[in-house]
Amino acid sequence: MNHPPHGPEAADIDQVLDWVYTWSTKQDLRGFNKHDGLNSPVLRFFLGWAKWPRIIAIQSVMRAPVNIRPLLGVQRTINPKGLALFTLGLLHRYSVSQNNTYLSEAERILQILYECRSDGETWSGNCWGYPYPWQDLGFFAPTNTPNAVVTSFVCEAYLQAYRITRKTEYLDTVSSALRFFLQDLTVIEETAEILCLGYMPLPMTMRVMDVSILVGAVLAQYGKLADTAEYTVQAKKLVNFVVSRQTDYGAWFYTDPPEDSPIGHDNYHTGFILDALWRYMDATGNWEWKTRYDLGLDFYAGKLFNQDGSPRWMSDKNYPYDIHGAAQGLITFSLALKNGYDHAMLLEKIHNWAMNNMYDPEGRFYYQQNKYFTKKFTLLRWCNAWMFRALSAYHYAIRKTQKEETVP
Repeated sequence: MNHPPHGPEAADIDQVLDWVYTWSTKQDLRGFNKHDGLNSPVLRFFLGWAKWPRIIAIQSVMRAPVNIRPLLGVQRTINPKGLALFTLGLLHRYSVSQNNTYLSEAERILQILYECRSDGETWSGNCWGYPYPWQDLGFFAPTNTPNAVVTSFVCEAYLQAYRITRKTEYLDTVSSALRFFLQDLTVIEETAEILCLGYMPLPMTMRVMDVSILVGAVLAQYGKLADTAEYTVQAKKLVNFVVSRQTDYGAWFYTDPPEDSPIGHDNYHTGFILDALWRYMDATGNWEWKTRYDLGLDFYAGKLFNQDGSPRWMSDKNYPYDIHGAAQGLITFSLALKNGYDHAMLLEKIHNWAMNNMYDPEGRFYYQQNKYFTKKFTLLRWCNAWMFRALSAYHYAIRKTQKEETVP
């Protein structure tokens, strides 16, 4: 079988999507992960006993110029967030083509997702986490500890599947997850106006910006689809917390206060917040924050992407160019394009940069490009799942705008 042509001028998006998914399924949708260093039995034995040794282990594996995971005994795993991203991509492909093969495959993965949820006897509802122990500056999470971000992405996949199929079990799965969000996650701050939830159901004070708005967007969408106002107040308070922390120039820091993390205005978390804000507004019909969305979108386009479409790491730091940043740019600006914003040229630049610099024609995307070298290995969730989701969103947005332009 011949490989697809290399480069955006020759490579049809639909064909690239086929090859990316084929390569990924040949791995049984299992792969290495950015922060999975402690899945190494060697590193876990020598460095898995305290916060800073664990951080050293994870960061050393993550920052290595080559993929040293196989040498350290790290095994490929199924990542629920990766499965959710593949599902969303397949559902976009179905929406474009009406090809039932994509829908059947999406539903197959949704079943796998349901089976790999976290222990149901421990938590109040359905929830998902990462298949590795994870040490961050503000917390330590054992393997498969559920968290707000993974669970919200999984919920997005089930919500979209419900929109297409109207199968009540998909909406019921999300309904259960809402109990996890509101009963198990740490409440860091709550007033009459705002609600800030912790990343995980663990004692923590670290306020990660995207967490609350991702949850708020899920609550709002569920409320619309289930025709219930039960979660209206919580959804608005969650979103209001994050919107209230936007700077006057349109950006968000990764944490509140900013000094709690070395991450400043970074690429893909900015995209997460913008997309979640739009989903909330669209679900509720409450557009009071649209000017804040517009300001944030302008900041994202102007400060987190270069003229050639390469994704900046942070607004004040160019390298590394991370494939996740390119993918998030395609997702965020495709959503904006679909909703009437004029970002077609930027989308084309991001797409062309990713295809020219980060795509291997066997059907996989590279991890990062630094100033002097490229990390030409593939972390399945971080690279292929994100780009599969991104290219499918880009393809969907292009087709939708083309159809609208041809309507007399």
